[in-house]
Amino acid sequence: MTMQKILLSLWLLAAASGVGAKIVTRPVAYDHAGVTLEGYLAYDDAQVSAAAKAPGVLVLPEWWGLTDYPKSRAEQLAKLGYVAFAADMYGAKVVTDDPKQAGELAGRFYGQPLMAERARAGLDQLVKTGLVDAARVAAIGYCFGGATAQALAYSGAPLAGIVSFHGSLIPASAAAAAANRAKFLVCHGAVDPFIKAEELAAFTKALNDGKFDYQFVSYAGAIHAFTNPQADAIAQAAGLVGGVGYHAAADRRSWGHMQDFFGEIFAVKK
Repeated sequence: MTMQKILLSLWLLAAASGVGAKIVTRPVAYDHAGVTLEGYLAYDDAQVSAAAKAPGVLVLPEWWGLTDYPKSRAEQLAKLGYVAFAADMYGAKVVTDDPKQAGELAGRFYGQPLMAERARAGLDQLVKTGLVDAARVAAIGYCFGGATAQALAYSGAPLAGIVSFHGSLIPASAAAAAANRAKFLVCHGAVDPFIKAEELAAFTKALNDGKFDYQFVSYAGAIHAFTNPQADAIAQAAGLVGGVGYHAAADRRSWGHMQDFFGEIFAVKK
């Protein structure tokens, strides 16, 4: 067989293996506490089915609401072979680019049971798809969503792990530590101006006191929202220049660290 025929055969084999592969996405309507919500489901129908269940990942959005950004992360997770569900925390179609309004929307959740309860409603929707191995479920979150992932874990939700990307930091109480079932990966911007040194110290002390299984990774030069490619434009529009910004290296590294973490907690190849 000539080299040309060998290459053609390999190309045809690769093409055939991808036939039918498709990232399926769809909105999912659900309710919590009288609020109509609309999440976003994503999975690869060539890898996942009711008969071939996969690990599931709940995606918790920034304080802007369920914008295209968390949806794009759900799609990236689907390409890795996970079933991903981007949760709605505010209500169907409730999104904003105004930091004042975002602060008001997110402010209703901090320090309240509603934060974990609303996230749990999204987690339940993920499991209800019938595509997920309920013993292998994690939550990831961005900014406000990172804090929400922490709160969900502290509530005792059945999570193998959580990943907080540039999230607000919530110290665990003794009761939260006792209830927690998740391993933690915290991906933090080393020069994030919104996280004060005393907040960081209180958070890590609480994790140590509570004997959490955690990894805390600090990315040099990264500020708030470092994973979001639109962060610089958001900062310009919202008057947050210097506090919010994209950092390509930290984005790439943190996504890789997440994949390694999932490989550990799910015991699957990334």
